[in-house]
Amino acid sequence: MQAGKDRPGDGPSGSVLLSGASGMLGQALRAGLAADGWSVTRLVRRAAAAGDEVRWNPTSDGAIDAPERLEGLAAALHLSGANISAHRWTGAWKQAMWASRVESTRVLSERLAGLRNRPEVLVCASAIGWYGDRGDAWLDEEATAGSGYFPELCAAWEAAARPAAEAGIRVVHLRLGIVLGRRGGALERMLPLFRAGLGGRLGDGRQWMSWIGEADAVRAFLFGMRCQALRGAVNGVAPEPVINREFTRALAQAVRRPALLPAPAWALRLAFGEMADAALLASARVVPRRLLEAGFRFQHAQLADALSIATASHVPVLG
Repeated sequence: MQAGKDRPGDGPSGSVLLSGASGMLGQALRAGLAADGWSVTRLVRRAAAAGDEVRWNPTSDGAIDAPERLEGLAAALHLSGANISAHRWTGAWKQAMWASRVESTRVLSERLAGLRNRPEVLVCASAIGWYGDRGDAWLDEEATAGSGYFPELCAAWEAAARPAAEAGIRVVHLRLGIVLGRRGGALERMLPLFRAGLGGRLGDGRQWMSWIGEADAVRAFLFGMRCQALRGAVNGVAPEPVINREFTRALAQAVRRPALLPAPAWALRLAFGEMADAALLASARVVPRRLLEAGFRFQHAQLADALSIATASHVPVLG
């Protein structure tokens, strides 16, 4: 996307609202927006410490310190949400995940819907957890939702943006797979084990993993922001999902270490509880049909390529 071309709306300053800017993908997206010529206004939960920040309370009354700063924005990108795999799924953590996704999306959507000069588009992060555990079935955006807590969370998460859509804002739900980034995310938690030669498949390794490189995830957000044809659910995954056994082999090759220590399903369930079946052992063979049909071209469609880039900036194990 080139600066000044194919932009949504014509806000007075070419500004984009961004929530979740402190996370791995949020930081990369902020850099991508800046490189593309956009001015970024960040929503933060703490007191605003910079001129491009606006404080908000996304989980209670939705108060925004300077609501006038949201008027006339060209677009809004919403990435807020507690990490799905950061904790065991206790009752308290499930409530935190729900509030950080569903409530924050509802609050932001209502605030955007109430503006006099609304943004043309709202692109919300979602997740392929929508589909649940579906075995070997190919899943595009027309597939039905799965069953269980994670699909229910994703369904409520997307439904929470309805106020914005009803106000005439084009809403895109980018259902992300595993984002392979240089800093943070699932890969950061895997790398220490794999670099020490202690990595291995999860369970029997036959479950499908749908992934996307960080750079392509950023480009998918920008594409969703500008492509008028996109609205509703859009799968943010690379076009070639792999089974966990193949992913394990590719990651081991990327860090030049063996991967000989599989994690049995029973051990994962013992360690992680419900999250093991929902996020580690679930099989989701997802394809990005709507992105491809709209003309999106992946820069890193091959897993080996994406892993090479994602692991290059990590400090290697000595020896």
